[in-house]
Amino acid sequence: MSQDQVIKSLLDTDMYKITMHAAVVKHFPDAVVTYKYTNRSSQLTFNQGAIDWLRNQISLLGNLRITPEEVEYLQKEIPYLPQSYFDYIKADAVKLHPEQQIDFSVESLGSDNEFNEERFNINLLVHGLWKDTILYEIPLLALVSEAYFKFVDIDWTYDGQLEQAKEKAQEMFKHGLMFSEFGSRRRRSYHTQDLIMKGIMEAVKENPEKNSKLFLGSSNVLFAKRFGVKPVGTVAHEWFMGIASATQDYVNANKRAMDLWIDTFGSENAGLALTDTFGTDNYLKSFKSPYSDYYIGVRQDSGDPTEYTEKIAHHYHDVLGLPKFSKQVCFSDSLNVPKAIEYAKVAHDNGMLVTFGIGTNLTNDFKLKSNPTVKSEPLNIVVKLLDVNGNPAIKISDNLGKNMGDQATVDRVKQELGYVERSWSGDNEAHRWT
Repeated sequence: MSQDQVIKSLLDTDMYKITMHAAVVKHFPDAVVTYKYTNRSSQLTFNQGAIDWLRNQISLLGNLRITPEEVEYLQKEIPYLPQSYFDYIKADAVKLHPEQQIDFSVESLGSDNEFNEERFNINLLVHGLWKDTILYEIPLLALVSEAYFKFVDIDWTYDGQLEQAKEKAQEMFKHGLMFSEFGSRRRRSYHTQDLIMKGIMEAVKENPEKNSKLFLGSSNVLFAKRFGVKPVGTVAHEWFMGIASATQDYVNANKRAMDLWIDTFGSENAGLALTDTFGTDNYLKSFKSPYSDYYIGVRQDSGDPTEYTEKIAHHYHDVLGLPKFSKQVCFSDSLNVPKAIEYAKVAHDNGMLVTFGIGTNLTNDFKLKSNPTVKSEPLNIVVKLLDVNGNPAIKISDNLGKNMGDQATVDRVKQELGYVERSWSGDNEAHRWT
Protein backbone atom coordinates (compact mmCIF):
# COMPACT_ATOMS: atom_id res chain seq x y z
CA MET A 1 0.00 0.00 0.00
CA SER A 2 1.29 3.45 -0.93
CA GLN A 3 2.66 5.51 1.95
CA ASP A 4 0.54 8.52 1.03
CA GLN A 5 -2.67 6.56 0.42
CA VAL A 6 -5.48 8.28 2.35
CA ILE A 7 -8.10 5.50 2.27
CA LYS A 8 -6.26 2.58 3.83
CA SER A 9 -9.19 0.27 4.56
CA LEU A 10 -12.51 -0.67 2.96
CA LEU A 11 -13.99 -0.19 6.44
CA ASP A 12 -13.26 3.56 6.08
CA THR A 13 -16.89 3.93 5.05
CA ASP A 14 -20.30 4.39 6.61
CA MET A 15 -21.86 1.35 8.21
CA TYR A 16 -24.98 1.52 6.06
CA LYS A 17 -22.81 0.83 3.02
CA ILE A 18 -21.83 -2.49 4.63
CA THR A 19 -25.41 -3.44 5.49
CA MET A 20 -26.68 -2.40 2.06
CA HIS A 21 -23.81 -4.31 0.46
CA ALA A 22 -24.96 -7.45 2.27
CA ALA A 23 -28.54 -6.91 1.12
CA VAL A 24 -27.45 -6.28 -2.48
CA VAL A 25 -25.24 -9.39 -2.53
CA LYS A 26 -28.23 -11.44 -1.35
CA HIS A 27 -31.04 -9.95 -3.43
CA PHE A 28 -29.53 -8.15 -6.44
CA PRO A 29 -26.26 -9.95 -7.28
CA ASP A 30 -26.65 -9.38 -11.02
CA ALA A 31 -27.92 -5.77 -11.02
CA VAL A 32 -25.80 -3.36 -13.07
CA VAL A 33 -25.69 0.23 -11.86
CA THR A 34 -24.26 3.65 -12.56
CA TYR A 35 -23.46 6.18 -9.84
CA LYS A 36 -23.04 9.90 -10.52
CA TYR A 37 -21.11 12.47 -8.50
CA THR A 38 -22.79 15.87 -8.01
CA ASN A 39 -21.34 19.03 -6.49
CA ARG A 40 -24.35 20.93 -5.11
CA SER A 41 -22.00 23.76 -4.14
CA SER A 42 -21.03 24.19 -7.79
CA GLN A 43 -19.42 27.57 -7.16
CA LEU A 44 -16.57 25.71 -5.42
CA THR A 45 -14.28 24.41 -8.18
CA PHE A 46 -10.95 22.56 -8.47
CA ASN A 47 -7.41 23.30 -9.65
CA GLN A 48 -4.93 21.06 -11.47
CA GLY A 49 -3.13 20.02 -8.28
CA ALA A 50 -6.39 18.75 -6.77
CA ILE A 51 -7.27 16.89 -9.98
CA ASP A 52 -3.90 15.13 -10.21
CA TRP A 53 -3.89 14.15 -6.54
CA LEU A 54 -7.46 12.87 -6.74
CA ARG A 55 -6.77 10.73 -9.81
CA ASN A 56 -3.89 9.06 -7.99
CA GLN A 57 -5.86 8.47 -4.80
CA ILE A 58 -8.75 6.93 -6.73
CA SER A 59 -6.38 4.57 -8.53
CA LEU A 60 -4.97 3.45 -5.16
CA LEU A 61 -8.42 2.23 -4.05
CA GLY A 62 -7.73 -0.85 -6.16
CA ASN A 63 -5.15 -1.95 -3.55
CA LEU A 64 -7.73 -2.42 -0.78
CA ARG A 65 -9.01 -5.74 0.56
CA ILE A 66 -11.09 -6.68 3.60
CA THR A 67 -8.65 -8.42 5.92
CA PRO A 68 -9.41 -11.49 8.07
CA GLU A 69 -9.08 -9.29 11.17
CA GLU A 70 -11.66 -6.88 9.73
CA VAL A 71 -14.04 -9.76 8.95
CA GLU A 72 -13.70 -10.86 12.57
CA TYR A 73 -14.52 -7.34 13.72
CA LEU A 74 -17.65 -7.21 11.55
CA GLN A 75 -18.79 -10.60 12.87
CA LYS A 76 -18.46 -9.28 16.41
CA GLU A 77 -19.98 -5.83 15.94
CA ILE A 78 -22.60 -6.48 13.24
CA PRO A 79 -23.45 -10.13 13.93
CA TYR A 80 -26.79 -9.94 12.12
CA LEU A 81 -25.07 -9.64 8.75
CA PRO A 82 -26.00 -12.86 6.90
CA GLN A 83 -23.57 -15.76 7.12
CA SER A 84 -23.64 -15.88 3.33
CA TYR A 85 -22.24 -12.34 3.31
CA PHE A 86 -19.42 -13.26 5.67
CA ASP A 87 -18.63 -16.20 3.39
CA TYR A 88 -18.62 -13.80 0.42
CA ILE A 89 -16.19 -11.31 1.92
CA LYS A 90 -13.99 -14.07 3.38
CA ALA A 91 -13.59 -15.43 -0.15
CA ASP A 92 -11.80 -12.19 -1.10
CA ALA A 93 -14.67 -11.31 -3.42
CA VAL A 94 -14.61 -7.62 -2.51
CA LYS A 95 -12.21 -5.84 -4.86
CA LEU A 96 -12.40 -2.42 -6.42
CA HIS A 97 -11.20 -1.91 -9.99
CA PRO A 98 -11.23 1.87 -10.41
CA GLU A 99 -9.48 1.81 -13.78
CA GLN A 100 -12.42 -0.21 -15.18
CA GLN A 101 -15.29 1.05 -13.04
CA ILE A 102 -14.68 4.81 -12.76
CA ASP A 103 -14.98 7.37 -15.54
CA PHE A 104 -13.13 10.47 -14.28
CA SER A 105 -13.21 13.58 -16.48
CA VAL A 106 -12.91 17.31 -15.93
CA GLU A 107 -14.45 20.39 -17.50
CA SER A 108 -12.23 23.45 -17.79
CA LEU A 109 -13.81 26.70 -16.60
CA GLY A 110 -10.91 28.88 -17.69
CA SER A 111 -8.62 30.86 -15.42
CA ASP A 112 -9.55 32.03 -11.97
CA ASN A 113 -9.44 35.83 -11.83
CA GLU A 114 -7.78 36.11 -8.44
CA PHE A 115 -4.94 33.63 -8.90
CA ASN A 116 -4.86 33.36 -12.72
CA GLU A 117 -5.19 29.60 -12.21
CA GLU A 118 -7.21 27.27 -14.42
CA ARG A 119 -10.25 25.88 -12.63
CA PHE A 120 -12.24 22.72 -13.32
CA ASN A 121 -15.48 20.98 -12.56
CA ILE A 122 -15.10 17.27 -11.80
CA ASN A 123 -17.24 14.61 -13.49
CA LEU A 124 -17.31 11.16 -11.90
CA LEU A 125 -19.33 8.16 -13.03
CA VAL A 126 -19.05 4.70 -11.47
CA HIS A 127 -20.34 1.74 -13.46
CA GLY A 128 -20.53 -2.00 -12.82
CA LEU A 129 -22.35 -4.64 -10.84
CA TRP A 130 -24.11 -3.09 -7.85
CA LYS A 131 -22.36 -5.51 -5.48
CA ASP A 132 -18.95 -4.56 -6.94
CA THR A 133 -19.37 -0.77 -6.89
CA ILE A 134 -21.48 0.00 -3.81
CA LEU A 135 -18.44 0.66 -1.60
CA TYR A 136 -17.10 3.51 -3.76
CA GLU A 137 -19.44 6.26 -2.56
CA ILE A 138 -17.96 7.26 0.80
CA PRO A 139 -14.27 6.98 -0.16
CA LEU A 140 -14.88 9.01 -3.33
CA LEU A 141 -16.66 11.78 -1.46
CA ALA A 142 -14.03 11.87 1.28
CA LEU A 143 -11.24 12.06 -1.31
CA VAL A 144 -12.91 14.80 -3.36
CA SER A 145 -13.35 16.89 -0.21
CA GLU A 146 -9.78 16.27 0.92
CA ALA A 147 -8.46 17.20 -2.54
CA TYR A 148 -10.29 20.52 -2.44
CA PHE A 149 -8.97 21.50 0.97
CA LYS A 150 -5.47 20.24 0.24
CA PHE A 151 -5.02 22.25 -2.97
CA VAL A 152 -7.77 24.86 -3.46
CA ASP A 153 -8.94 26.27 -0.13
CA ILE A 154 -5.72 26.09 1.88
CA ASP A 155 -6.44 29.11 4.09
CA TRP A 156 -7.14 27.09 7.23
CA THR A 157 -5.42 25.18 10.02
CA TYR A 158 -6.05 22.17 12.27
CA ASP A 159 -5.48 24.32 15.37
CA GLY A 160 -8.31 23.96 17.86
CA GLN A 161 -10.21 21.22 16.02
CA LEU A 162 -9.90 18.64 18.80
CA GLU A 163 -10.93 21.20 21.41
CA GLN A 164 -13.87 22.39 19.29
CA ALA A 165 -15.19 18.84 18.90
CA LYS A 166 -14.79 18.25 22.62
CA GLU A 167 -16.78 21.40 23.40
CA LYS A 168 -19.59 20.38 21.04
CA ALA A 169 -19.78 16.95 22.64
CA GLN A 170 -19.77 18.52 26.12
CA GLU A 171 -22.70 20.74 25.12
CA MET A 172 -24.66 17.75 23.81
CA PHE A 173 -23.94 15.82 27.01
CA LYS A 174 -24.93 18.81 29.16
CA HIS A 175 -28.37 18.71 27.54
CA GLY A 176 -28.59 14.92 27.84
CA LEU A 177 -28.71 14.44 24.06
CA MET A 178 -27.74 11.18 22.38
CA PHE A 179 -25.74 11.55 19.17
CA SER A 180 -23.49 9.78 16.67
CA GLU A 181 -20.62 11.10 14.57
CA PHE A 182 -21.75 11.03 10.92
CA GLY A 183 -18.96 12.99 9.23
CA SER A 184 -17.14 10.66 6.82
CA ARG A 185 -18.50 11.76 3.46
CA ARG A 186 -17.71 15.47 3.71
CA ARG A 187 -14.80 15.45 6.15
CA ARG A 188 -12.04 17.96 5.49
CA SER A 189 -9.53 15.15 5.69
CA TYR A 190 -8.91 11.79 7.28
CA HIS A 191 -6.81 13.57 9.92
CA THR A 192 -9.73 15.88 10.72
CA GLN A 193 -12.03 12.97 11.47
CA ASP A 194 -9.35 11.46 13.68
CA LEU A 195 -9.04 14.72 15.65
CA ILE A 196 -12.81 15.04 15.99
CA MET A 197 -13.14 11.50 17.34
CA LYS A 198 -10.33 12.16 19.82
CA GLY A 199 -12.10 15.32 20.99
CA ILE A 200 -15.42 13.54 21.43
CA MET A 201 -13.78 10.68 23.33
CA GLU A 202 -12.08 13.18 25.68
CA ALA A 203 -15.54 14.56 26.49
CA VAL A 204 -16.89 11.03 26.99
CA LYS A 205 -14.12 10.23 29.47
CA GLU A 206 -15.06 13.19 31.69
CA ASN A 207 -18.12 11.24 32.85
CA PRO A 208 -17.81 7.81 31.24
CA GLU A 209 -20.80 6.18 32.93
CA LYS A 210 -23.21 8.84 31.67
CA ASN A 211 -21.55 10.09 28.49
CA SER A 212 -20.76 6.67 26.98
CA LYS A 213 -24.54 6.11 26.88
CA LEU A 214 -25.13 9.45 25.17
CA PHE A 215 -22.41 9.08 22.53
CA LEU A 216 -23.81 6.26 20.42
CA GLY A 217 -20.78 5.80 18.16
CA SER A 218 -19.60 6.61 14.65
CA SER A 219 -21.15 5.87 11.28
CA ASN A 220 -17.60 5.24 10.05
CA VAL A 221 -16.80 1.57 10.66
CA LEU A 222 -13.03 2.06 10.73
CA PHE A 223 -13.17 4.93 13.23
CA ALA A 224 -15.66 3.01 15.39
CA LYS A 225 -13.18 0.14 15.40
CA ARG A 226 -10.21 2.39 16.20
CA PHE A 227 -11.91 4.20 19.07
CA GLY A 228 -13.76 1.24 20.57
CA VAL A 229 -17.28 2.60 19.98
CA LYS A 230 -20.26 1.18 18.12
CA PRO A 231 -20.54 1.44 14.35
CA VAL A 232 -23.88 3.14 13.76
CA GLY A 233 -26.23 3.12 10.80
CA THR A 234 -29.05 1.34 9.03
CA VAL A 235 -29.92 2.22 5.44
CA ALA A 236 -29.53 5.00 2.85
CA HIS A 237 -31.75 6.33 0.08
CA GLU A 238 -29.76 4.17 -2.33
CA TRP A 239 -31.61 1.04 -1.22
CA PHE A 240 -35.03 2.49 -2.04
CA MET A 241 -33.82 4.19 -5.21
CA GLY A 242 -32.21 0.98 -6.44
CA ILE A 243 -35.22 -1.22 -5.81
CA ALA A 244 -37.63 1.23 -7.43
CA SER A 245 -35.35 1.55 -10.44
CA ALA A 246 -34.79 -2.20 -10.78
CA THR A 247 -38.49 -3.07 -10.47
CA GLN A 248 -39.98 0.07 -12.06
CA ASP A 249 -42.70 -0.20 -9.40
CA TYR A 250 -42.65 3.06 -7.45
CA VAL A 251 -46.03 2.51 -5.80
CA ASN A 252 -44.75 -0.56 -3.94
CA ALA A 253 -41.05 0.34 -3.76
CA ASN A 254 -41.02 1.36 -0.08
CA LYS A 255 -42.83 -1.80 1.02
CA ARG A 256 -40.61 -4.02 -1.11
CA ALA A 257 -37.51 -2.30 0.26
CA MET A 258 -38.62 -2.95 3.84
CA ASP A 259 -39.57 -6.56 3.07
CA LEU A 260 -36.17 -7.36 1.55
CA TRP A 261 -34.35 -5.54 4.35
CA ILE A 262 -36.14 -7.54 7.03
CA ASP A 263 -35.59 -10.74 5.05
CA THR A 264 -31.85 -9.99 5.08
CA PHE A 265 -31.34 -8.97 8.71
CA GLY A 266 -34.40 -10.10 10.66
CA SER A 267 -37.22 -7.98 12.04
CA GLU A 268 -35.35 -7.39 15.30
CA ASN A 269 -32.54 -5.64 13.40
CA ALA A 270 -34.66 -3.39 11.18
CA GLY A 271 -33.16 -0.26 12.75
CA LEU A 272 -34.33 3.22 11.74
CA ALA A 273 -36.72 3.74 8.85
CA LEU A 274 -35.65 6.27 6.21
CA THR A 275 -38.89 7.78 5.02
CA ASP A 276 -38.14 10.47 2.45
CA THR A 277 -36.74 8.89 -0.73
CA PHE A 278 -40.03 9.44 -2.56
CA GLY A 279 -41.58 11.78 -0.01
CA THR A 280 -42.54 10.89 3.57
CA ASP A 281 -46.28 11.09 2.81
CA ASN A 282 -45.91 8.22 0.37
CA TYR A 283 -43.75 6.18 2.77
CA LEU A 284 -46.28 6.43 5.57
CA LYS A 285 -48.89 4.69 3.41
CA SER A 286 -46.81 1.50 3.80
CA PHE A 287 -45.36 2.24 7.25
CA LYS A 288 -47.94 0.41 9.33
CA SER A 289 -47.92 -2.77 11.40
CA PRO A 290 -45.85 -4.90 11.29
CA TYR A 291 -43.20 -2.54 9.83
CA SER A 292 -43.89 0.23 12.32
CA ASP A 293 -43.38 -2.33 15.11
CA TYR A 294 -40.12 -3.69 13.68
CA TYR A 295 -38.41 -0.34 13.15
CA ILE A 296 -37.27 1.45 16.32
CA GLY A 297 -38.03 4.81 14.77
CA VAL A 298 -37.34 7.03 11.77
CA ARG A 299 -34.52 9.18 10.40
CA GLN A 300 -35.23 12.76 9.25
CA ASP A 301 -32.98 13.80 6.37
CA SER A 302 -34.87 16.45 4.41
CA GLY A 303 -37.64 19.00 4.69
CA ASP A 304 -38.69 21.08 7.67
CA PRO A 305 -37.67 19.20 10.86
CA THR A 306 -40.56 20.56 12.94
CA GLU A 307 -43.20 19.71 10.34
CA TYR A 308 -41.63 16.29 9.88
CA THR A 309 -41.67 15.53 13.61
CA GLU A 310 -45.30 16.59 13.94
CA LYS A 311 -46.24 14.43 10.96
CA ILE A 312 -44.38 11.36 12.28
CA ALA A 313 -45.76 11.80 15.81
CA HIS A 314 -49.28 12.05 14.41
CA HIS A 315 -48.72 8.88 12.40
CA TYR A 316 -47.33 6.91 15.34
CA HIS A 317 -49.72 8.14 18.04
CA ASP A 318 -52.97 9.08 16.30
CA VAL A 319 -53.02 6.81 13.25
CA LEU A 320 -51.26 3.72 14.64
CA GLY A 321 -52.20 4.21 18.29
CA LEU A 322 -48.69 3.65 19.63
CA PRO A 323 -47.89 5.17 23.04
CA LYS A 324 -45.87 8.36 23.29
CA PHE A 325 -42.11 7.97 23.74
CA SER A 326 -42.19 4.43 22.36
CA LYS A 327 -40.45 5.42 19.10
CA GLN A 328 -37.55 7.68 18.19
CA VAL A 329 -36.72 10.23 15.56
CA CYS A 330 -33.10 10.63 14.48
CA PHE A 331 -32.28 14.01 12.97
CA SER A 332 -29.41 13.88 10.48
CA ASP A 333 -29.83 16.78 8.06
CA SER A 334 -27.19 19.54 8.26
CA LEU A 335 -27.12 19.54 12.04
CA ASN A 336 -25.15 21.59 14.52
CA VAL A 337 -25.43 21.63 18.31
CA PRO A 338 -27.90 24.57 18.60
CA LYS A 339 -30.19 22.91 16.04
CA ALA A 340 -29.98 19.63 17.95
CA ILE A 341 -31.02 21.35 21.18
CA GLU A 342 -33.93 23.03 19.34
CA TYR A 343 -35.09 19.82 17.63
CA ALA A 344 -34.83 17.84 20.87
CA LYS A 345 -37.50 20.10 22.36
CA VAL A 346 -39.67 19.66 19.26
CA ALA A 347 -39.35 15.88 19.54
CA HIS A 348 -40.13 15.89 23.27
CA ASP A 349 -43.16 18.14 22.78
CA ASN A 350 -44.46 15.62 20.23
CA GLY A 351 -43.88 12.55 22.40
CA MET A 352 -40.87 11.23 20.51
CA LEU A 353 -37.54 9.91 21.75
CA VAL A 354 -34.69 11.64 19.95
CA THR A 355 -31.17 10.98 18.67
CA PHE A 356 -28.88 12.91 16.34
CA GLY A 357 -26.39 12.14 13.60
CA ILE A 358 -24.00 15.09 13.31
CA GLY A 359 -21.68 15.03 10.33
CA THR A 360 -20.26 17.99 8.46
CA ASN A 361 -20.55 20.35 11.44
CA LEU A 362 -18.11 18.07 13.26
CA THR A 363 -15.67 17.04 10.53
CA ASN A 364 -15.67 20.17 8.35
CA ASP A 365 -16.22 23.18 10.63
CA PHE A 366 -13.31 25.54 9.95
CA LYS A 367 -12.61 29.27 9.78
CA LEU A 368 -10.25 31.03 7.42
CA LYS A 369 -6.77 31.26 8.90
CA SER A 370 -6.40 34.76 7.45
CA ASN A 371 -9.74 35.91 8.90
CA PRO A 372 -11.12 33.75 11.74
CA THR A 373 -14.48 35.53 11.54
CA VAL A 374 -15.17 33.97 8.12
CA LYS A 375 -16.18 30.35 7.60
CA SER A 376 -14.14 28.11 5.31
CA GLU A 377 -17.11 26.65 3.48
CA PRO A 378 -17.47 22.85 3.15
CA LEU A 379 -18.28 21.21 -0.15
CA ASN A 380 -21.84 19.94 -0.48
CA ILE A 381 -21.19 16.85 -2.59
CA VAL A 382 -23.07 13.60 -3.15
CA VAL A 383 -22.71 10.36 -5.08
CA LYS A 384 -26.10 8.88 -5.99
CA LEU A 385 -27.44 6.08 -8.15
CA LEU A 386 -28.04 7.27 -11.70
CA ASP A 387 -29.53 4.06 -13.10
CA VAL A 388 -30.08 0.37 -12.40
CA ASN A 389 -30.17 -2.09 -15.29
CA GLY A 390 -30.54 0.90 -17.61
CA ASN A 391 -33.56 2.37 -15.78
CA PRO A 392 -33.19 5.89 -14.31
CA ALA A 393 -32.87 6.03 -10.52
CA ILE A 394 -34.44 9.04 -8.82
CA LYS A 395 -34.86 10.64 -5.41
CA ILE A 396 -37.58 13.21 -4.78
CA SER A 397 -37.12 13.65 -1.04
CA ASP A 398 -39.09 16.06 1.19
CA ASN A 399 -37.71 19.26 -0.32
CA LEU A 400 -36.91 20.44 -3.81
CA GLY A 401 -33.19 21.03 -3.20
CA LYS A 402 -32.53 17.31 -2.76
CA ASN A 403 -34.44 16.04 -5.80
CA MET A 404 -32.16 13.98 -8.05
CA GLY A 405 -32.30 12.03 -11.27
CA ASP A 406 -33.86 12.05 -14.72
CA GLN A 407 -36.39 14.91 -14.77
CA ALA A 408 -38.96 13.09 -16.89
CA THR A 409 -38.91 10.14 -14.47
CA VAL A 410 -39.10 12.52 -11.48
CA ASP A 411 -42.17 14.23 -12.98
CA ARG A 412 -43.84 10.92 -13.83
CA VAL A 413 -43.27 9.43 -10.37
CA LYS A 414 -44.46 12.58 -8.61
CA GLN A 415 -47.71 12.33 -10.54
CA GLU A 416 -47.96 8.58 -9.95
CA LEU A 417 -47.48 8.94 -6.20
CA GLY A 418 -49.49 12.14 -5.76
CA TYR A 419 -46.37 13.90 -4.49
CA VAL A 420 -46.94 17.44 -3.14
CA GLU A 421 -44.08 19.89 -3.74
CA ARG A 422 -42.84 21.68 -0.64
CA SER A 423 -40.08 24.14 0.08
CA TRP A 424 -38.69 25.50 3.34
CA SER A 425 -36.04 27.89 4.62
CA GLY A 426 -33.32 25.20 4.57
CA ASP A 427 -33.72 24.35 0.89
CA ASN A 428 -30.61 26.16 -0.35
CA GLU A 429 -28.14 23.38 -1.16
CA ALA A 430 -25.38 25.61 -2.51
CA HIS A 431 -24.43 27.00 0.91
CA ARG A 432 -25.66 24.25 3.20
CA TRP A 433 -23.59 24.91 6.32
CA THR A 434 -23.04 28.68 6.23
